[in-house]
Amino acid sequence: MLRVSLLRKMSGSGRPAKTVICEGVTLSLQFHLNRKTIELIKLLDYFVLPKVYSQALSMPTISTIIPVYNRSQPVLRALRSVYAQRSPVDEVIVIDDGSTDETIQCIRSEFPEVIVISQKRQGVSHARNRGIDAAHGNWLAFLDSDDEWLPQKIESQLNALKNHPTGRLFHSDEIWIRNGRRVNPMNKHKKSGGWIFEHCLARCVISPSSVLLHRSLFDKFGNFNESLPVCEDYDLWLRMTATLPVIHIPKLLVKKYGGHEDQLSRSQWGMDRYRIRSLETLLASRQLSNQQTQQVLTALTRKIDIYLTGANRRQRLSEALHYRRKKLFYEGLIRSIIRPEVMTTLNVKF
Repeated sequence: MLRVSLLRKMSGSGRPAKTVICEGVTLSLQFHLNRKTIELIKLLDYFVLPKVYSQALSMPTISTIIPVYNRSQPVLRALRSVYAQRSPVDEVIVIDDGSTDETIQCIRSEFPEVIVISQKRQGVSHARNRGIDAAHGNWLAFLDSDDEWLPQKIESQLNALKNHPTGRLFHSDEIWIRNGRRVNPMNKHKKSGGWIFEHCLARCVISPSSVLLHRSLFDKFGNFNESLPVCEDYDLWLRMTATLPVIHIPKLLVKKYGGHEDQLSRSQWGMDRYRIRSLETLLASRQLSNQQTQQVLTALTRKIDIYLTGANRRQRLSEALHYRRKKLFYEGLIRSIIRPEVMTTLNVKF
């Protein structure tokens, strides 16, 4: 196709051409059509095309993944923000997690080009994982259906990728909107970059909607944990940041909405129980350094204290006893500085 188009540009309606424009470069040519044209094509094959192909292969391709459940209007706001990007993405995938309202119809009406995957209700982790499997891009950008990107989000992250070509996980600052009003995050929610594993232990400090990450990370660290109804992002970032530095872009690139009734974090009491489960799984993986192991054990006992306070207040006595035993066990590990692999020999059941 390239050769045919070049020949047409050079020859017009079968007549010898004087000028050829290729990739913005104007070449003034004086030639006899058949012999000189062949020589030019050989030169293009040898010098120009390999560079073009190489650049095309190295360019990032981005798939946007949006899970949604019964959010016909917020998801349209999210999609509008994707298509308003200064640097367009290559693919937009919406995974409908069993919506019973008009969500799918609204998406297909306003955005017929969006790839819509429908499934029965299986949770946000399964929906995101389904999107990961379906995506063709080598970079993935998640967006929650109730959030939106600012127009420079993808552009800023691509610029950061140019400055940090070995980076594989990028995130940014965000604007918080609660019940329709902007609020300022507390210092404990401040975003950062580098080796942030310890910073990730207390709470989820990376918002999925702010992330751009290379798809190879899921091959290395696994997908979202589908057994966790909430805190699945907390779990994933811990697995990644234990051995991976993070690139932080200190710009407000996302609007994050909260306070509405269908917000997932409001659907579960005692969310720290899922963080506790995540930390226990991380310990059992035997992938942590000694320092990280001690950090996780300390975080575990703090999370258990928080959960115990809630369990006691709600008179969940059997649960309180269960977590009290956990706390005693982990406090013993801290005092003894036992490595996580030794835990498997203790045969302790909770």
